[in-house]
Amino acid sequence: MADLDVQPKKKTSWLPWLIALIAILLLFLLLRSCNRTHTVASMGDSTTNIGPDTSANAGAVATTVPVNGAADWNNIDRSAPTASYSEITNKDISVNGNDNYSIYSLGENVLFETGNSTIRKNAADNLKQVAASISQRYKGGDIRIFGYTDSVGSKGYNKELAQQRAEAVRNWLAANGGIDSSKISINAIGEGQPVATNNTAQGRQQNRRVEVAVRKAQ
Repeated sequence: MADLDVQPKKKTSWLPWLIALIAILLLFLLLRSCNRTHTVASMGDSTTNIGPDTSANAGAVATTVPVNGAADWNNIDRSAPTASYSEITNKDISVNGNDNYSIYSLGENVLFETGNSTIRKNAADNLKQVAASISQRYKGGDIRIFGYTDSVGSKGYNKELAQQRAEAVRNWLAANGGIDSSKISINAIGEGQPVATNNTAQGRQQNRRVEVAVRKAQ
């Protein structure tokens, strides 16, 4: 009886196919990711405007119009020379300015009781002179009223007091001084921008003041 040479069947290996399938899948994902990145970049290039807008409407969108010329008041020089106006006879009123604007300054002791924002009755004569000078020299011009305090008390309290005092002067000028209220704006500084030290009673009194800045009509 002849011997039969029977060889065992070779098992088929799936490992190479699996590796190839994984490689194809990774290649597909890589190509898809690259294509998506390119698409997003193209969209960004078509909609992003890095340079200035030179279209006809660009200026109209970007322009901001200040209320009562508020932005221009930052350039006032408070160290301008002292001005001598014939209509200002009360020594309680100091005036500084130039050909374009004037600053009328009145101390707290002239206008208010300490810690109060109600204008004193005997302050009327001073405010009348200020109003008359404004009407004579700056008729139709913009007016900015600045309120200042010393540093006693909290900053919040001083800011509020300065606001109330500036509003009181504005209301008086509009109601009794013949000044157009639409021309008047206010800025409550509070304890900021002192003109003297707050370490002495005299210095604190100088810091408690109201300034009425006026400029020529444009």
